[in-house]
Amino acid sequence: MIELADVTKRHGAGTALDGVSLTAAAGEFVALVGPSGSGKTTLLKSINRLAAPDEGIVRVDGRDVRDMPVTELRRGIGYVIQGIGLFPHMTVAENIWIVPRLAGTPATEREGRVAELLDLVALPREFAGRMPSSLSGGQAQRVGVARALAAGPRIMLMDEPFGALDPVTRDELGRSYRALHDSLALTSIMVTHDMAEALLIADRIVVLIDGRVRADLPPAELLSSQDPEVRALVDVPRRQAERLHALAEGR
Repeated sequence: MIELADVTKRHGAGTALDGVSLTAAAGEFVALVGPSGSGKTTLLKSINRLAAPDEGIVRVDGRDVRDMPVTELRRGIGYVIQGIGLFPHMTVAENIWIVPRLAGTPATEREGRVAELLDLVALPREFAGRMPSSLSGGQAQRVGVARALAAGPRIMLMDEPFGALDPVTRDELGRSYRALHDSLALTSIMVTHDMAEALLIADRIVVLIDGRVRADLPPAELLSSQDPEVRALVDVPRRQAERLHALAEGR
């Protein structure tokens, strides 16, 4: 469904992506992890043409994205970011409906489709008339996911979607989104700084360091990586789990 072939992207004198190649099969959930500044967000943006590579090719469903009209490309790709970006002067329903409205979907379909999407993200249907300022962080993020799903995309790109939430809400939304991913047969690529989150909900984890792919493995195999920098990332949740176990045992 998604392929990057030898993609390089430079920002001034720096290189954000350095010859990156990877694929995501239809229905796969891929997590992108790595230190800050390692190129994760740039990689995500190269897929929907928010960032144009200097070298290499990005393909979606076998087509070079440079050959696709931007509107066609982006209507097939949902995009969720940290901070949500809901329009504060619009109701929840208006926020969710904005992409279908721009695509010319008849207004008569709005109420039913918004209700369906609120059901999908486990929000009460009466939230449709609320303003974003009345929502909690977790509720607003659910609306952001609903808006990204409104046009029926097959691909979801997610950039630290749950990073600003408290741990309980973050865990709940992560598990809820994974269930949505499976039920809707989506192809998802998610940037996260939380290695535990990546290990628990992704099918594959791609580790980017200095703009290069240092590991591309299923979670269980990544835990056994011998690369020192990859192990440093994996060891953080491992040490946390060990300390919690020791506390539970009274040690």
